Amino acid sequence: MITQHRIHFQDARQMKSLSTGTVDLVVTSPPYPMIAMWDTLFIGQNPDIELVLQNGDGPKAFELMHRQLDAVWQELWRILKPGGIVCLNVGDAVRTINDRFRLFSNHARMLDQFITLGFQALPAILWRKQTNAPNKFMGSGMLPPGAYVTLEHEYILILRKGAKREFKTEADRQNRRASAYFWEERNVWFSDVWLDIKGAAQHLGDRAARRRSAAFPFDVPYRLINMFSIKGDLVVDPFFGIGTTMWAAVAAGRHCVGYEIETGLRDEIYAAIDQLAPYANTRIDQRIKAHLDFVKQNQRFKQPFKYTNRHYQFPVKTRQETDIFINPLISIQSITGDGFEAIYSTQPAQLIQTSPHPQNTK
Repeated sequence: MITQHRIHFQDARQMKSLSTGTVDLVVTSPPYPMIAMWDTLFIGQNPDIELVLQNGDGPKAFELMHRQLDAVWQELWRILKPGGIVCLNVGDAVRTINDRFRLFSNHARMLDQFITLGFQALPAILWRKQTNAPNKFMGSGMLPPGAYVTLEHEYILILRKGAKREFKTEADRQNRRASAYFWEERNVWFSDVWLDIKGAAQHLGDRAARRRSAAFPFDVPYRLINMFSIKGDLVVDPFFGIGTTMWAAVAAGRHCVGYEIETGLRDEIYAAIDQLAPYANTRIDQRIKAHLDFVKQNQRFKQPFKYTNRHYQFPVKTRQETDIFINPLISIQSITGDGFEAIYSTQPAQLIQTSPHPQNTK
């Protein structure tokens, strides 16, 4: 099995390299309007935003920033196949303008725009990404009533273009079965609140690059890609950063295309590729080991398993898990331009030793 991956250092408001109706899944985390670290980016796209902020008109600046993102959402509608899904990680913003502190609800504004375009909203995920920052409390400290609730969650909006996807051929149905997840994974992944993935610090060497990289942990896109696509699908990230979504797509056996407006991130992106094959296999190893731990724990309490996975020959809870196969990654091969191919084995690999996490990307 081979998957192809390409990075375009272009504005995602016009994804000309992608034909209409060719994408299965979008997983992304855009710059958040009204977060000060993103002001320069939005002002570069619309200089009027700077004047509006200087005049203290927060709601108007908020709307102007979102209009820059609206053009990307329009492109997502074009490139997605019928039944294609968008997973959008976004946080709300809090900001003081003219000595008045307030919330700017990014997730609500984006959800409204997607529905206007014709997307169907599916149940969303609340990702609680608490941090240990010592200054995370806002407002008047311990004195009522001027203290503010600390924002330690973000949203993962899930939207679909049209009706549910159909798998009409036996080959597609077989691939879908091979792409299934374990019963115990489903119980965690499809909860509407994620508590087990912490927020990611941004560890980029270049300060300007760090300001333009919306870091989220590898497990966020990795889960979403496994939840909402099958092996061989095409995943797109219009706000590529330094590549978390693509690295997760490689580990999951999906094709991926990314768009990134900041060309200064190129070196960071290609430095991470060198770590990709061993890390992908480590992540696969961790999934298999976690399942074996689950089996052992259940057997200790004499809870029976009725089925056996035919590739790994270990017990599974349901018939739908009997065909699961997670392809180990053999190598990464460069191709012309800003892209590469990932080559996979069609045989189960022996469990490998856990290696250190690569730095959080995206």
